[in-house]
Amino acid sequence: MAQATLGKWGKNLALRLPLEVVKAAGLRTGERVDVQARGGDIVIRRVDAEAIADAHAAAEEIIAESEFHPLDEATILEMLKEGRRR
Repeated sequence: MAQATLGKWGKNLALRLPLEVVKAAGLRTGERVDVQARGGDIVIRRVDAEAIADAHAAAEEIIAESEFHPLDEATILEMLKEGRRR
């Protein structure tokens, strides 16, 4: 089991991960992770890259389709309540 020491980074605390942990998890510089406090412990998880890619693709599709389906003054919530869906 590897150990690490917390240090200051501006107003935050920073955790430098040992190389053996980085290699074992396949982490890369700049990669985003989720961090949670759970029962006094810290849980660090890789952000689901596939879910992020799907969200970006959905956003691009919405933007592209918005040219053909203007909302005018309606909100998306109002449209859903009216049953207006693609």
